[in-house]
Amino acid sequence: MKNTDWKDRLNVVYSTNPNFKYETSEEPEATTLPPQQQKLRVSLDRKNRGGKTVTLVTGFIGTEDDLKALGKLLKGSCGVGGTAKDGEIIIQGDFKQRILDLLKAKGYSQTKPVG
Repeated sequence: MKNTDWKDRLNVVYSTNPNFKYETSEEPEATTLPPQQQKLRVSLDRKNRGGKTVTLVTGFIGTEDDLKALGKLLKGSCGVGGTAKDGEIIIQGDFKQRILDLLKAKGYSQTKPVG
């Protein structure tokens, strides 16, 4: 991609400086904590889900890629669907105890059941 792409410099109209480079404000991505330091919470939820029960895993600190990888592992181990976004993993169905056991087996020692 060129440095003169207008989408990258929406607030700069024109510069007469030949050495001008527009700096984008990229926020650094959070590094993923090791499993022993993650404080995950596992709970069941039925609110705003049409009466369906889902298992929520919240409290993950790290990159979106690592969150999605953990979500894929949990979904595959339970054999159900779900999603991983915004720092939480949603697993379809009541798999609270199975997910707690899986997380402890993977080294997430500070995992706590909620509710």
